[in-house]
Amino acid sequence: MPGPMDGVKVVEMGVWIAGPSCGGILADWGAEVVKVEPLTGDPFRSLEWLYPGQINPPFELDNRGKRSLAIDITTPGGIEVLHQLLDQADVFVTNFRPGGLERAGLDYETLHARYPSLIYAAVTGYGLTGPDRDRAAYDVGAFWSRAGIAAALTPEGGELPYQRGGMGDHMTGMSAAGGVSAALFHREKTGEGQLVLTSLLRLGTYMLGWDQNVTARIGTDTEGTPRSGPPNPLINAYTCQGGDRLWMLGLEGERHWPDVIRALDQPEWADDPRFSAIELRKENCAELTAAIDEVMATRSRDEWGTVFDAEDVWWAPVQSTGDLRNDEQAHAIGCWTDVPLPEGGTAEMVSTPVDFSATPWEVTGPVPELGQHTELVLMELGVDWDHIEQLKEDGVIH
Repeated sequence: MPGPMDGVKVVEMGVWIAGPSCGGILADWGAEVVKVEPLTGDPFRSLEWLYPGQINPPFELDNRGKRSLAIDITTPGGIEVLHQLLDQADVFVTNFRPGGLERAGLDYETLHARYPSLIYAAVTGYGLTGPDRDRAAYDVGAFWSRAGIAAALTPEGGELPYQRGGMGDHMTGMSAAGGVSAALFHREKTGEGQLVLTSLLRLGTYMLGWDQNVTARIGTDTEGTPRSGPPNPLINAYTCQGGDRLWMLGLEGERHWPDVIRALDQPEWADDPRFSAIELRKENCAELTAAIDEVMATRSRDEWGTVFDAEDVWWAPVQSTGDLRNDEQAHAIGCWTDVPLPEGGTAEMVSTPVDFSATPWEVTGPVPELGQHTELVLMELGVDWDHIEQLKEDGVIH
């Protein structure tokens, strides 16, 4: 099935993850996405040295189903080709820095004047305004570090946790894809294109919105919470016999407290003056956490899972990526999808996280090689073969 974006033409000019992940989501949803790359390629391609078998799983996730056109946009011929693409496009997605786009005449104001119906999605590190608009950024910097997330996850004196690749990028790309969808809906009614703008810093601020709104409203700064010091020990991770861990999910502390007491077979805790009210459990959280630790260590996670389910104690297993691959529920809801491979056949890879009942999507093509579709795309634009050969000779295309 083509998906809900069938017929939408997207020109993506981005590198690494935040911009290309937006294009990747739109491609999964059925859009025709042309990935414009420099002649040396998206530098994200170079990460294949990290993985065995000369494959690049992170790059595959964000670039499957696209067509690759390799051009040198620093040349007049390259800019001409890009404008031929934009002339027929519905959406332009880029995560290049604002200053560079302005110097190339590819900023929003310039393109909007020339293509008033074009949706321009600017995926940035720090936005289009302010003193740091052109500062180099990855999600490790703008999202993880600067937005306060790393600090919020680090107890006082603890080591900063290392961010996994692409977390902020993928949130930002998904937000941009949602913004593009809304802008296309607006264009359906008015014919008007517009700027869709999101940034790693904005997404980091929003993801940490609970903390950030507390800071904004009452001035309390974020403090990392040690495992022994949560305000509610019933929503915490515990280690079971054998080393497996689970996360107890008693967010409504008063509601869930009787169920936890019953499941852990600790009736005396109900009258313990340290634990008899949620405020007291917060005050004595270290003692209660240690007491729960001691009880949890007496049974395996599977055994506790059976008990918790019977006593209506909410919980979830703490799993690795390998565990999730064997999780029946993850497969049932479609966390993975079949992706065509260049050499034929398919491989199971991570799905983008939105489905549609009336317009189900599927991955329509493999990850393109650098410049794989340059000639084909140019011919579709009406460029004759002699001119294509001349562009090759001039070093404009690959």
